[in-house]
Amino acid sequence: MESTAVLAAQQPNCLICPSRHGHALKPPSFFTEKRHISPTSLRKQYPLTFCSSLQQPAPPLTCNAILSDTCSNEVTELADIDWENLGFGLLPTDYMYTMKCGRDGNFSKSELRRFGNIELSPSAGVLNYGQGLFEGLKAYRKRDGNILLFRPEENALRMRMGAERMCMPAPTVEQFVEAVKATVLANRRWIPPTGKGSLYIRPLLMGSGAVLGLAPSPEYTFLIYVSPVGNYFKEGVAPIHLVVERELHRATPGGTGGVKTIGNYAAVLKAQSAAKVKGFSDVLYLDCVHKQYLEEVSSCNIFVVKDNVISTPSIKGTILPGITRKSIIDVARSEGFQVEERLVAVEELLDADEVFCTGTAVVVSPVGSITYRDRRVTYVEGVFGVVAEQLYSVLTRLQMGLIDDKMNWTVELR
Repeated sequence: MESTAVLAAQQPNCLICPSRHGHALKPPSFFTEKRHISPTSLRKQYPLTFCSSLQQPAPPLTCNAILSDTCSNEVTELADIDWENLGFGLLPTDYMYTMKCGRDGNFSKSELRRFGNIELSPSAGVLNYGQGLFEGLKAYRKRDGNILLFRPEENALRMRMGAERMCMPAPTVEQFVEAVKATVLANRRWIPPTGKGSLYIRPLLMGSGAVLGLAPSPEYTFLIYVSPVGNYFKEGVAPIHLVVERELHRATPGGTGGVKTIGNYAAVLKAQSAAKVKGFSDVLYLDCVHKQYLEEVSSCNIFVVKDNVISTPSIKGTILPGITRKSIIDVARSEGFQVEERLVAVEELLDADEVFCTGTAVVVSPVGSITYRDRRVTYVEGVFGVVAEQLYSVLTRLQMGLIDDKMNWTVELR
């Protein structure tokens, strides 16, 4: 087995220019000088050592070395893929980020390494007891070539909240954000052109230490990998079709439905698979106590529109506090809509003007129809609803840097 590891940026703001964090550090000359850096010269200056699993690991390279490599003309050209037909699936990229935490609770030894398989003990806590969390966020390429991250601090805070529930240590907000920045820059050639998609960023936190009895893991791994993606649903931005599930439930009070733990998502596969066989796009879940109130779709939050009022289920421990959900609420209010976070009865779907979903992967997805107790209610035919389209337009233009970020949500990498 061959491996190559390169040291990630451990100092804050290495080569980064956040748009809202004051003046940026001056970037190294290879970012500002218009000169050619040949891969041959880079290899001579920063040789990548390949070693077998029986040998000592190759010494890590510096942050400037790896990012110099990504800035050579050959490397920074866009990856050779069909950007026009980019779907939502894994495309292996160049680098992934890892950082370890032992019993002391402190994460250290961060590094970027070539994307590839990882090694885990069969007794790892994540494999035996599901002690794991994940996050999802995106990077967008602006028209000027710079890169925008959307609210990465919110993902860091949500991971820390989830880690507390799952009895895990978590990276600090600064560690999380700097790791995301380093991973994105190392894979910058995989960021789609403006309007062609985004770079999906998947941070993972898992109990990687060996444990046999039921107990917290003695070691944790924080890992980030990325993939260029297009639309989440095969329908693209066309309306999706949902079926209300009344018997199977995504979460229960007192459980882990309100945190982004890995087990939450395996639990929806049975209902989701059955729905897709019947031609539905996904499943809308009800609360498990009354079986009357809306909760969420398998991987999205739900919104119901009636007149000028937008209603969404309130966060009460069984619903994931989506970052796109939170952003859409703020955007809607800034656009003059009244937004209510409350219990939303399933019967309200029958009289709604329109319904839409939100999530990192889908951003905003209009709902074309919902089927409940064999009754199908249709909202839009082949197009966005008026409200969903307005909110989608504002949020996506902000995420791609096409309008001014008055919300102060984006972080710009140059």
